Amino acid sequence: MAVRPKLVLGIETSCDETAAAVVASDRTILADRIASQTELHAPHGGVVPEIAARAHLERLDAMIELALADARIGFGELDAVAATLGPGLIGGLVVGATAAKAIAYARGLPFVAVNHLEAHALSARLSHGIDFPYLLLLVSGGHCQLLIVEEVGRYRRLGTTIDDAAGEAFDKVAKLLGLGYPGGPAIERAAEGVGNDAVALPRPMKGRPGCDFSFAGLKTAVRQLVEREAPLAPSRIPAIAAAFQAAVADVLEDRTARAIAAFRASHPTGTNLVVAGGVAANRTLRTRLEGLATRHGLGFVAPPARLCTDNAAMVAWAGAERLARGLVDRLDAAPRPRWPLDPDAAPAPFAGVKG
Repeated sequence: MAVRPKLVLGIETSCDETAAAVVASDRTILADRIASQTELHAPHGGVVPEIAARAHLERLDAMIELALADARIGFGELDAVAATLGPGLIGGLVVGATAAKAIAYARGLPFVAVNHLEAHALSARLSHGIDFPYLLLLVSGGHCQLLIVEEVGRYRRLGTTIDDAAGEAFDKVAKLLGLGYPGGPAIERAAEGVGNDAVALPRPMKGRPGCDFSFAGLKTAVRQLVEREAPLAPSRIPAIAAAFQAAVADVLEDRTARAIAAFRASHPTGTNLVVAGGVAANRTLRTRLEGLATRHGLGFVAPPARLCTDNAAMVAWAGAERLARGLVDRLDAAPRPRWPLDPDAAPAPFAGVKG
């Protein structure tokens, strides 16, 4: 008799998306609900933690109810509840964790505490079913890391940002250019069809040993340029946006090429470069990184854009992966604003969460 796939409810509230999803252990996404907070944070040009936490509190119950309705199941048909417990903004993490624990306790279900970065790291297994090991470029609003994904719960960090994450730089540059929030899609739209050689910008860390990133200097260079040319002519905005996007792409390509060499040396059976996280939705960056993977004989895997930005389907899937390995958590597991995937890697004290 066929074994019924396990059904996991996932909850995501680590930053500015209130999300709930139901995912089966056979990789079927039965429901995937997201309530965006963009309209609440846009006037501030970035995520305001207090506003985010309050919005999660107001919206999460409805997202859970809608996800269960979409999946056509009740709480009694769930096999586990998973929630992001970090890293992220502590107020939002508390909201999601409390809701998940309450459901798990009331229904006698296993509770799985999910690392938000692990959810991104495993999203390619949800969308493409790839095998371990693989090289991951995790690039988002709060994180920019290169990791070798060896197994669920086993990651080796090759490089990380030493200051700003790429997504944070996109947001701040978009604000400087008056393009609005979120910055990534705004800059991509402004740069579309525009040459990227009209403005000279630096490529921080490019060509240096190792795989670490830095985007603070690039962001500062754009700010100084905007200040020198104030008031900025409207015709200059697309050129600066294109130059900034090209500079980020150059840095990501250079750092990832170095990581590929390290990955190949330590894991010769690995066959894929995976790009995940919100910034991975950028088409220009995807094209550059796909070309890099091809030149090095690696497959290129990027989850669909909906699974790159913050979502609960990836959280539910990470919960299903951990559940299958018996990795469940106590109900007193505490939210963690910082939670590195590789505990043995050197601390990166200046790399923070967006907001």
